[in-house]
Amino acid sequence: MTTAIDRQPGGFGGERVADPLVCVVLPTYNEADNLPAMVAALLALAIPQLVVVVVDDASPDGTGQVADRLANLHPGEVYVLHRTGERGLGRAYVEGFDWALRLGAQFVVQMDADFSHNPEDVPRLLAAAQQADLVIGSRYVEGGGLDSDWNWSRRFLSWWANKVWAQLFLGTRIHDATAGFRCWRRATLEGIGLQRVRSNGYVFQVEMSFMAERLGYRIVEIPIFFEDRRVGSSKMSWGVKVEATWRTAALRWRHRHLARQGRMRTPALASDDRPA
Repeated sequence: MTTAIDRQPGGFGGERVADPLVCVVLPTYNEADNLPAMVAALLALAIPQLVVVVVDDASPDGTGQVADRLANLHPGEVYVLHRTGERGLGRAYVEGFDWALRLGAQFVVQMDADFSHNPEDVPRLLAAAQQADLVIGSRYVEGGGLDSDWNWSRRFLSWWANKVWAQLFLGTRIHDATAGFRCWRRATLEGIGLQRVRSNGYVFQVEMSFMAERLGYRIVEIPIFFEDRRVGSSKMSWGVKVEATWRTAALRWRHRHLARQGRMRTPALASDDRPA
């Protein structure tokens, strides 16, 4: 379970606004050094009605306290969810998505807090979301790329997860099913049903994209450059990667009854084909 959220949804005065509410969900664990710069970069974007929800898993480095200070500095723009129950990336995202929907978000962006996802790409995801139900910031479509600091084993495991497990075993046509930089329409998250999501580790990304595709939602991928984190160490140990691989095998059976809802999937968007 989670503790009570320190702040209640607000800051919008209950008034109807022309611009849809955009909520960026940032799951954090030991990101105290990255979080202030990331929040500042997001709030500086020329996006009306943007709020940030920080979902902290009781980070021992004081990330939760840093997030609280940022929320006090930016009331109505930054919210903090302190999780004390079952930890893990998947549960953090599910609870963060749920909170975003409760805030009234029409678009929900998920991304890492360590700058491996460039906050300046958020407007590009939102632009593409005008013609899609789910937009994925992809490393593996034309124009996308990986940091040169990635070693061969990390590159191989990422290729294996996307090209072998996701595409061959699950049958998905998504090029970067493990990507964590995404923009969801509210209706897509509601249609998927967050209560049906079971994954709690990095396979969460695969499960969410697999469910969206099985249900026939319109999915597009736009190219991004994935930079290695600026500060701190990666949470992706070999054990985590192996666990994500074998847990992926259960997804096809778990969601075998999901029926398509008649939506047409749009092709992956090249960098020059982004919606205006």
